[in-house]
Parts: sequence; C-alpha cells; structure tokens
Amino acid sequence: MNMINKCSIYKLVGSLIVSPIIFYITIAFTKISGVTYDISHGDAFIIWVLLAILVVQCFKCDHANKRKRK
Repeated sequence: MNMINKCSIYKLVGSLIVSPIIFYITIAFTKISGVTYDISHGDAFIIWVLLAILVVQCFKCDHANKRKRK
C-alpha cells in the first residue's frame, strides 16, 4: 500500500475516534459546570462530523510534502 494512502487512512480513523472523545469531554465539562443540553441524535452526528473535519485538519502528513518537494 502506498504511504500516502496509509497516511490518509490513519487520518480518517484517527479523526473518527478522536472526535467523539472531544465531543463527550466537552459535554461532561458543561454538565460539571451546571449546564445541561438536550442534543438529538441528528445534532450529535453533525457535531461529530464537524469535529472529525477539524481533527483531520490538525493532523500532518509530512510524507506527501516531502514527495512533492523532490
């Protein structure tokens, strides 16, 4: 498998795992501070997808950049 494809798969899987963790930590902090939110399943899904996009933007794949420079 090409290294660029491995990097893309790692970014995808990582973002799908990390984004719900961030989401539930944020909800836990709001509950600790006394605020409660009624979030539907659709709202939670949209937030999850947006967080996954944000997490993907935070990952760096240096292999693709090194290959383009040569």
